[in-house]
Amino acid sequence: VQLQASGGGLVQAGGSLRLSCAASGRTFSSYVMGWFRQAPGKEREFVAAISWSGGSIRYGDSVKGRFTISRDNAKNMVYLQMNSLKPEDTAVYYCAAGRGIIVLMKPENYDYWGQGTLVTVSS
Repeated sequence: VQLQASGGGLVQAGGSLRLSCAASGRTFSSYVMGWFRQAPGKEREFVAAISWSGGSIRYGDSVKGRFTISRDNAKNMVYLQMNSLKPEDTAVYYCAAGRGIIVLMKPENYDYWGQGTLVTVSS
């Protein structure tokens, strides 16, 4: 599976952005898809993940109520809608794909990674 994230940019605090991740491969629908982020000098942080069917979703505590993950298996796409953005959301955002059916929150649980897209939130 190859992943290509896009949609990052500069936004003011309180604004919104929608990240997209395009996946190649006919087995996309069988993967758990996740979003992680990494700010300078910090460890990679779990943001959100969604099961193959969309029936199981998990969010990191820092984004609950503000971010929404979704996927379109017909288009091999996964999305991250980010609302009420804060300066502390500034980071490079990565999409990832993991084998299996359980939605997990650790980077080591994911097998494929995209190149990342930078989100900068100004105060």
